[in-house]
Amino acid sequence: MQNSTKKSNNRLSDKTELLLKFNYTSSFLSIVFGALCIYLLQVKHIIPHAFFTYAILNLLNIAAFKRHSSLLIMAVATSLLSLLSTIIIVLYSGGINSPFLFVLALIVLAGYVVTRLFGKIYLYTILSIVCMIYIVGTLNISFLSNEVPETSRAHFSLLCALFSIYLLCVIFGKNLLKTHHRLYKSKTEIEAQILEKETLLKEIHHRVKNNLQTVSSLLSMQGRSTTNEQIKKIIKSSQNRVISMAIIHEMLYTNDNLSKIDFKPYVKELTAFLIKSVAGSGNNINVNIDIPDIQLGIDTAIPLGLLINETITNSLKYGFEDKNEGLIEIGLKEEGNGDNNYLLTISDNGIGFSDESNSKTTKSLGLKLIHNLARQLQGSVVKDESRGGTAYNIKFKDSPQTLSPVA
Repeated sequence: MQNSTKKSNNRLSDKTELLLKFNYTSSFLSIVFGALCIYLLQVKHIIPHAFFTYAILNLLNIAAFKRHSSLLIMAVATSLLSLLSTIIIVLYSGGINSPFLFVLALIVLAGYVVTRLFGKIYLYTILSIVCMIYIVGTLNISFLSNEVPETSRAHFSLLCALFSIYLLCVIFGKNLLKTHHRLYKSKTEIEAQILEKETLLKEIHHRVKNNLQTVSSLLSMQGRSTTNEQIKKIIKSSQNRVISMAIIHEMLYTNDNLSKIDFKPYVKELTAFLIKSVAGSGNNINVNIDIPDIQLGIDTAIPLGLLINETITNSLKYGFEDKNEGLIEIGLKEEGNGDNNYLLTISDNGIGFSDESNSKTTKSLGLKLIHNLARQLQGSVVKDESRGGTAYNIKFKDSPQTLSPVA
């Protein structure tokens, strides 16, 4: 919040500095231009008086700003003074053919300095005024004659060009380069911060993966220290759940995307690990994976990975009598109109089981976990009784990731 306020104050200060610089410079140049019109170009009527009047009123505008400190009031006053004096000078120096006509473009730039809205208003207003100057020129109004003598018009055009180019390059051009340099510097700093944050996040995922593997090793040691087969099975199940999470953190550590993982490779690695861990190396259990190339957020992938771990573990433990032959099928497809709703199907061709897959009545910890994890994914689990073996239809939603802003 403080950084946002500081940046806003800096932008306001830059606008104020630019507008004050424009006012001082344009006032000084107007006095010089008016004097040159009288003493060098022999233009002694309305045009030099327009230059002097603009300079005086604009200096008073600056003095008033010192009292009210309103950038908006000063900007509007500057634009009106510039517009009126420029129109007068243009009308009395050739109308649509006046070389001073291009000064109107500087007024548009001054408008954009304040806000984009003012810039657009000035743009369309000045476009309309240019069209009106052209129409007035076609009417041959007598009192709008060209005050610049024929012999001085080339010099007048030169001074107009120098006047415009100086204001455009020295005032707006330098500010544009300064702003570009600041943007480039900010971009470089932000990129460095993002890179640093990504490096830290990768290191965190790497350490989490190592810690989970340490927990898995501790569970393995604990399992070897007991002769109770039931306790060994419980410890082995817990060890597999830990590994299912460790695989995700390992993938996040090795990938460029730190918030999402490629789900299909993850399922392949997880199922291969589970089959080897539960069924052993000498098995003939095949896995058919029908998953599109999609990425899921880490908040979705972790509970979904645990859910897949439970269902496949149940299939391997109870679905295949000899644990040496069978088929497990895993499919995923998106439902709805791109609102991140998915249907995951997991099935096997084993013997099935009679235990009711109800999270409130079942005694199986694995089944309880499956239903609880589905609720965590804002979804549901339905056992498909129409298919042989055991089959689940799991609906879930991939919630968008909530990323912390760069400090």
